[in-house]
Amino acid sequence: MNTMSAGRIELEALGITLGDGASAFTAVRDVSTVIEPGEFVCILGPSGCGKSTLLAALAGHVAAGAGRAMLDGKLIDGPHPERGMVFQQHTLLPWRKTIDNVAFGLKMRGVGKRERHRRARMLLDRVGLGAFAERYPAQLSGGMQQRAEIARAMLNEPRVLLMDEPFGALDAQTRASMQTLLLDVWSERRPTVVFVTHDIDEALFLADRILVMSHSPGTVLETLRVPFARPRERELVTEPAFVALKRRCLSLLRHPHAGAPLTSNDAPARIDISHSVFS
Repeated sequence: MNTMSAGRIELEALGITLGDGASAFTAVRDVSTVIEPGEFVCILGPSGCGKSTLLAALAGHVAAGAGRAMLDGKLIDGPHPERGMVFQQHTLLPWRKTIDNVAFGLKMRGVGKRERHRRARMLLDRVGLGAFAERYPAQLSGGMQQRAEIARAMLNEPRVLLMDEPFGALDAQTRASMQTLLLDVWSERRPTVVFVTHDIDEALFLADRILVMSHSPGTVLETLRVPFARPRERELVTEPAFVALKRRCLSLLRHPHAGAPLTSNDAPARIDISHSVFS
């Protein structure tokens, strides 16, 4: 990762309005936070709360109606290769082989074919697709397509990787393996990651911090720090401290206001995790 504080995101009272005239509505309101370089942050919230809209603003695809979004001190005012994007449905070009899809960003930057294929093969091997480099997207499974998407995004060495529910369409077993793979690849390169999900277990397993969003118009109800050490194993999801944080997330998502009090059903969330074996 670039040592010049590459990948620091600042959101200052960010608000986003979608639509025009009588159909206009506020999708995101008054979001302020700082995401440090190399941090893995999940945005957690119910469907329709503005998670994807917020991510689109970070990508430069949606303009802020109020406040501002900045990357490394510069205003985000449009798309840029320094911000990679991975969606729930793959965007691989169907007429290009996997290796050419993964290397496409390098081609656009003028890197020669031999060199871009060399780099692409290294990353395809890393994500378990080395034997499928010459196949077309339609010849890959859903999990393989998402592996190729991650490889393509990482090969461009973005400062920030933006991920919009990238594993949402996968079955549970494939989803779990993809989460582990993502953490492995991220740990080697350490871009800043902003990952949108409505799955609490996924957010807790992946993130350093979780921004829990309200119902529409979306704002941040609470920021939760995830204390578990890395690397993380799947058995983590059964630990009392993990369950406690999961209950806290559930409590926040059930209440419309920040700082929602814990109910009797949330009692395990009072477990002290400050001395967890994972911290």
